[in-house]
Amino acid sequence: MRVTGIVAGLTFALDQFSKYAVVRVLGLDQVQAIDVLPPWLNFRMAWNQGVNFGLFSGEAGMTRWVLIAVALIISGWVWFWVRRDHPAALAQISAGLLVGGALANVADRLFYGAVADFINMSVPGWANPYSFNIADVAIFAGAFGLVLFTGHKDEPAA
Repeated sequence: MRVTGIVAGLTFALDQFSKYAVVRVLGLDQVQAIDVLPPWLNFRMAWNQGVNFGLFSGEAGMTRWVLIAVALIISGWVWFWVRRDHPAALAQISAGLLVGGALANVADRLFYGAVADFINMSVPGWANPYSFNIADVAIFAGAFGLVLFTGHKDEPAA
């Protein structure tokens, strides 16, 4: 349980710090684009009111609160599961990534009304139109890790 809490806290802090540094300190919210290592790494400001890639962003007000509720319910359920089942360390780390990332995006929705996405990665000849953030990476890695590192082991034959 402690591992999950530490990973969730670090994930939350890293995401929020990166957003503050890039969006506010570097002024990405004003300039909208900063080329870091083009085309491989760029900062492109996107305020995401929906889920991944802006899906379900039509009714911004209602969607905001529904997505906050869903993230809190999932985070609470994962937290309860870790506390109850005491899974292996890799599953606890994965749970921490998922919870920390989800709560970081909840904080964005509460404070800004949308999630601040700014990392954009492309390759020569292909310009990726989508941006993401550290919380998104943590949520994806955490969910993937939970799929990989949890489950019931087969009982030995009697």
